[in-house]
Amino acid sequence: MELLELIIIIVMAGLLSILAQYLGLLTFDGAVASLGVGLVIGLFGSTEWLLILIIFATLGFAATMIGLTRKKARGLQEGLYGERMYKNILAVGLVPCIFAIIYFLTGDHYELMTIGYIASIAVAAADTIASEIGVKDKRVWMITTFKRTEPGTDGGVSLFGTAVALAAATATTAIGWVLMFGLTFDVLFFVPVIAGMVGCFADSFLGATIESRGYISKYANNAITAGVGAVFAIVVYVLMF
Repeated sequence: MELLELIIIIVMAGLLSILAQYLGLLTFDGAVASLGVGLVIGLFGSTEWLLILIIFATLGFAATMIGLTRKKARGLQEGLYGERMYKNILAVGLVPCIFAIIYFLTGDHYELMTIGYIASIAVAAADTIASEIGVKDKRVWMITTFKRTEPGTDGGVSLFGTAVALAAATATTAIGWVLMFGLTFDVLFFVPVIAGMVGCFADSFLGATIESRGYISKYANNAITAGVGAVFAIVVYVLMF
């Protein structure tokens, strides 16, 4: 890795963390975790991978601010004021970091690792947007029983939430695809999109079952389902090729 690229990675990861904390979107420990995740992905993966993560984080922060006053009034915001702490960052960043490290250690299967990486980010994007924007929909059903429930309930899904989750997974995949593969189109494009939704629904299912019973935390749920989406994408890729 050239010195200039190293400096660019450090600046990109640092600016994201500093600005997010300054704007009250991250706690101090959240900013430190964000810096660490960014450096791992940039140094072990690639600058493009880091840029994908930064774009996702920016969109996620923007979604957090949309309707924040109403979310706070209903007790549906993250943290006290919509801010995220280190547990949130590590839950979302663990799987992408694993992909970056595996890619660095093997130095091979670039396309496979990239598809899995984009899929893990697509899961995070779908879940984040569904939680932050989809929560506006009051017509919510439990994913396990399809009975009506209150917005914000673990395992609750809605038509609007599903629609914005799909839009987020698609947008994230499109951004990642263009950055990594250019403007060429391939049927592989749909793999991270579908994986994003698989992970998002898995998050709701685990939320309705083992998370709601206290067997895992929401942070563990986020990490597990990011892995589910990424593994799904890899399996599909291998079967296709």
